[in-house]
Amino acid sequence: MTSRTLRRRLHHEDVGGRGNERLESSGYDGLSEPLLANYQDGDQSRSEGHRAEDLWDDEEKKARLHWMFIFSQLITQWAQWLANIVFGSGSLIGRILPLTSGTQNGISQKLFLPSLTPLQEERLIYLQQRLEVPFDGSQVEHQDALKQLWRLAYPGRELPPLKSELWKEMGWQGTDPSTDFRGGGFISLENLIFFAKKYPDSFQKLLHKQDGTRAEWEYPFAVAGINISFMLIQMLDLQSGKPSSSAGLRFLELLEKDEMAFDNLYCVAFRMMDAQWLAKRASYMEFNDVLKSTRAQLERELKLEDVSCVRDLPAHNLLHR
Repeated sequence: MTSRTLRRRLHHEDVGGRGNERLESSGYDGLSEPLLANYQDGDQSRSEGHRAEDLWDDEEKKARLHWMFIFSQLITQWAQWLANIVFGSGSLIGRILPLTSGTQNGISQKLFLPSLTPLQEERLIYLQQRLEVPFDGSQVEHQDALKQLWRLAYPGRELPPLKSELWKEMGWQGTDPSTDFRGGGFISLENLIFFAKKYPDSFQKLLHKQDGTRAEWEYPFAVAGINISFMLIQMLDLQSGKPSSSAGLRFLELLEKDEMAFDNLYCVAFRMMDAQWLAKRASYMEFNDVLKSTRAQLERELKLEDVSCVRDLPAHNLLHR
């Protein structure tokens, strides 16, 4: 984006549950420096010479820790390089070794990949081909897709020009939606269209912010959708040759049973994000924090043992409320 032994259904308290949020991926959180202890001003028993020695010891310890961290990173990189050679998907060992995983200091470790089934490989390749298509406002197909999204979002309303102030109503940042796609690519527009067609009621609720007490400064719907597409691509490790994160490997299982697993997961993630938004009473400037919480919750649900398809995710229930 591993298992949990007990199945749970999504409760309102879990949506905003900060106590359970843990990200396996290191993509969001940086390393934090340890706090230095404070000396008491009243301690007069220490000589100046001892204090100087203590300061020198502190500096020496920090330098030692710094270099230990560098060397550990170097060793990790070498280990991954060797693993790619010895346990690569094309090697004999890579094919016969069982799947193993481990975590250290809350940072997810790459997992040795099992061989993909022909169906998994076919669907993964097709999905990755979709990811490689950038949005191109000059292409008729992409223009038509934008028009289709408008008609789905606002049935009965007149279609505006491709550059119009009216597009801002949908949550585009400017008059030209094509400038907002950036890293999301054409697939993020396809995701929005899929959401509007498959779950029209839920789509309309999010578009018009009909649920809950909303913030004075709400998140822009369309741009939020693009960010969710990009978040899922990162979480599922789809830009590598073969996903190797725990969430990515679980997703491959879902993909084998549902060729539209990514699009269906997108709908769940969007609904989950809005639920997190409401639970946290968030405003525009807190969108990135809400997105992190959404990713954490989605990763937790993907660990559940009895999740064999996207419909089994507890948060899938949100799409039918």
